[in-house]
Amino acid sequence: MEYTMTQDEQWLLREKYAGKETPGYEADKRRLASGEPAAYVIGWQPFLGLKIHLDSRTLIPRPETEWWAEQLIHMLSAAGNAGTAITFLDLCAGSGAIGCAALARLPQARVYFGEIDPAHEATIRKNMRENALDAERADIRIGDLFAPFDTLRFDVIAANPPYIPEKRVLPESVAAWEPASALYAGTDGLSLIRRIAAELPGRLSKDGVAWIECDSEHAEAARELFEKSGFSAEIRADQYGAPRVLVVSFPKP
Repeated sequence: MEYTMTQDEQWLLREKYAGKETPGYEADKRRLASGEPAAYVIGWQPFLGLKIHLDSRTLIPRPETEWWAEQLIHMLSAAGNAGTAITFLDLCAGSGAIGCAALARLPQARVYFGEIDPAHEATIRKNMRENALDAERADIRIGDLFAPFDTLRFDVIAANPPYIPEKRVLPESVAAWEPASALYAGTDGLSLIRRIAAELPGRLSKDGVAWIECDSEHAEAARELFEKSGFSAEIRADQYGAPRVLVVSFPKP
């Protein structure tokens, strides 16, 4: 029987080996067969027209995150912010995919990246460099949530924090390969979002907006956390119809 390549093998051969079936390709096929995600084997993941490298084994950017990040950036552009000086924070940045997309599409934005794992700083810098983004408009700070930002407030905060309840069983392709610290957040999955909600009043500008990705099963509980902190919070569904992101702002007078 003739062997038929899987889609991941085709992607690997095309993107990493320029169509040549080398010994390296055969070794990488074995990595795929072991269950390792294709994005790690190839080394990058597409995200809003960018190649997001994953050298430090960050969380692999998901289509759901790509979808709402595009919605956010489109909203900012439609509101005239593409040419307006705004401060944009990619919180829990990981690979920096969201912030890099903001750098690419919002030419006047000052983009900050907040990430707790120092190993990811080099990956964020690589993603700016390899995508020819303006690093002069970027500021990467390493630390726990808002701690590295002194008293800065931001016009836009975009965050994909860990939000999976720690006892939830995830697919082996996720649980065995992606960083647990970027996935799990306490017994209810809300430990990081709870802290973000508590600290956000001192971090969001008066007319600012925060988009926070959350667990579909706990979206309503997450919304209530932000409302208790004095915000208006709306749950938006992703492209698959699942509750996915909270849009948070101060109530209008």
